[in-house]
Amino acid sequence: MLANTSKIFSKMSYLRGFSSSAVRYSDNLFVHRDTEKDNPSIPFEFTEENKKRVKAILNIYPEGHKRGAMIPLLDLAQRQHGWLPISAMHKVAEVLGLPNMRVYEVATFYTMFMRKPTGTYHIQVCTTTPCWLRGSDEVMNACKQKLGIESGETTKDGKFTISEVECLGACVNAPMIAVNDDYYEDLTSKDTIEILTDLQQGKVPRPGPRNGRFASEPTGGLTSLIEEPKGPGYGIQADL
Repeated sequence: MLANTSKIFSKMSYLRGFSSSAVRYSDNLFVHRDTEKDNPSIPFEFTEENKKRVKAILNIYPEGHKRGAMIPLLDLAQRQHGWLPISAMHKVAEVLGLPNMRVYEVATFYTMFMRKPTGTYHIQVCTTTPCWLRGSDEVMNACKQKLGIESGETTKDGKFTISEVECLGACVNAPMIAVNDDYYEDLTSKDTIEILTDLQQGKVPRPGPRNGRFASEPTGGLTSLIEEPKGPGYGIQADL
């Protein structure tokens, strides 16, 4: 019996497991590869103004917990450089007194950190279910046709980058896109073309809904808080 069991396990050792799950793709890199524009020999230093911001950010965190400032510092470095090169990660590690790998782990986990050259205008098109049901495919196609690039690509002039992203938290105003820090909501393909045209011409389109709404109120008009509130005791039983 033991001999047979041994033979079975011996045969099983030659078997390999195969995964049947789908491959997931992302516009962001998950490993670093030195390139002409991104390698440790290219120096990165915070500007004098941002050095003051670094100090202010670090002062928020008590001694022994300065590493909690990692994400704010990485965000500051990205805003200064336009994207997040490996040398900027090393600088953040130096400021926090951490091994480079600790910073690298965080920068590769969060998709908010762009680890390859990104356009002046980063067009993030939400394609999660609410936006998709409301026409995000048309919005994405409008971006591609207007700019002549695919998702994950940057225009030759370095001005625009398109990214397909998951929920940006504006579902009630779907479909929507984010351009850098501004949200443009309740879009049609025509709205999208107008926004991109303004950006190409150096104009700043007005952020927010494009269908006449002020924020996220019902499109057909208000349905609550449309009259003066009743006085104290209104609707209470007489015996109370």
